[in-house]
Amino acid sequence: MSATPRAVGAEPTAKLAAGRLGVPAVLFFVMSAATPLTVVAGVVTTGFATTGLTGIPVAFVVVGLVLAVFSVGYVAMARHMANAGAFYTFVSRGVGRPAGIGAAWVALVAYNALQVGLYGAIGSAAGPLLDEWFGINPDWWVIALVCWALVAALGVLRIDVNGTILAVLLCAEVLIILIYSFADLGSPAGGAISTATLDPGNLFGDGVGAILVLALLGFVGFEASVVFSEEAKDPKRTVRTATYVAVAATAVLYTFASWAMTVATGPDSIVDRSQQESVGLIFGLAGANLGEAWVTIGEVLFATSIIAAMISFHNTISRYMFALGRERVLPAALGRVAATTQAPRNASVVQTVIGLAVIVVYALGGWDPTVHLFFWGGTSGGLGVLFLITLTAVAVLLFFRRDARGESLLSRLLAPGFAVALLAVVVVLAVANFDALLGVAPDSALAWAIPAAFVVIGLLGAAYGVWLRGSQPEVYAAIGSGGSGERPVPNASAAPAGSAADDASAAADVSAAAAGSEAPAGSAAADASGEPGTDGAPGDRKGN
Repeated sequence: MSATPRAVGAEPTAKLAAGRLGVPAVLFFVMSAATPLTVVAGVVTTGFATTGLTGIPVAFVVVGLVLAVFSVGYVAMARHMANAGAFYTFVSRGVGRPAGIGAAWVALVAYNALQVGLYGAIGSAAGPLLDEWFGINPDWWVIALVCWALVAALGVLRIDVNGTILAVLLCAEVLIILIYSFADLGSPAGGAISTATLDPGNLFGDGVGAILVLALLGFVGFEASVVFSEEAKDPKRTVRTATYVAVAATAVLYTFASWAMTVATGPDSIVDRSQQESVGLIFGLAGANLGEAWVTIGEVLFATSIIAAMISFHNTISRYMFALGRERVLPAALGRVAATTQAPRNASVVQTVIGLAVIVVYALGGWDPTVHLFFWGGTSGGLGVLFLITLTAVAVLLFFRRDARGESLLSRLLAPGFAVALLAVVVVLAVANFDALLGVAPDSALAWAIPAAFVVIGLLGAAYGVWLRGSQPEVYAAIGSGGSGERPVPNASAAPAGSAADDASAAADVSAAAAGSEAPAGSAAADASGEPGTDGAPGDRKGN
């Protein structure tokens, strides 16, 4: 037995803390990432203002149905794996290892854009409150650094501690949306409640592409339920329930709130008022219907909703990095967890450093944090997640084509196939309308450079995967395994030579070699051997 001392507070184990999250906790994480109050206040009014269409409430219903169809295959595949890598793991096992690494690179860029972009919003959200209450007006980056420090501290604590905080913040956020919405319905323009904006015909027009994509961006975060599956009390039940509830609850909440706003302003006035008041519209209506005290409460919760999303995305990203580090696709040090909290400490620290770097660069550069960081970062990150969801739908189809694993025809073929077709349409609409989503001129380089950048990032990641196949076959063999020892592709004969499925035999050869040699605890080679009694994770401790 090795007597080499280990760093205090860190254990190179391949496992996160199991059994700490139930359905409500996972639901709080995924819905907090969606920032419901920010969406209702910002995305809804932006959609009305930029497209001139009044079909936003219907758009949320349509997108909710599309994501519900996607979720059927998504949760079916999740039943056969519990892995913090989520998209990375799904694509690795469905499409192939190189594609999985490409997806991982896109996921890291997209989720980082979403997370660090929020630092650009917190200043404008919290600054006016500090000025009103204390007569101070700090620069945006000062407020951002305070929130950054809070997120950094929470990132290395127990996952259930983060879940408890998000539970409080999310419940308050949803409650204020409901209070505002019912107040809107209680004060309808013209004295009568109108359902005109619930007519599906209002969805169609020149801005339908932008309006659908904006609606979809409001759901980003629902897919992260799988990221927390390793820490769930009952992974199969938790992921399934949390995913479906998140999609349904988000769709109902957004549809109800956006419709209620049109009732309060009148269907014919919602576009003009959105263009004039923007984010302030929801608070202006609250002031007229409920009084200024309720406006202040809403503004506070608007700020805390941004902080909640920061916490949620930080935990999601650190677990992606952990999954990649555990399999040595990224430096192995990222695959370690803190011994006391079993949080992915090193990955969390790296994410913290990235956030700090972005804040410092934007502060020194004097760039607009709201437009150039929050708005552009959030929109770009959302586009990246849309690409990943679509690729994952393809992965689900291919995964079950090789082995049905007892799943129904609906779960393994019909729903995933339909989801691929629907999501492909949304992707085309998103790229075609990306200039409008960013708020730039149609001939702006950003309108094509950002979508193209995600494609290039994915291709570079895939190329790195191909390089790993020849230069580090032991690492390549463990891609997508999550330390479980399960081969990413179960049936090598079902795919052409050179594909990920063809690599299954190579994985077996490498695993056999690894089993006969000494591998470091927690390494990918050790994980690939699938040692009996360790669940494929040598170095894991009981009680994990």
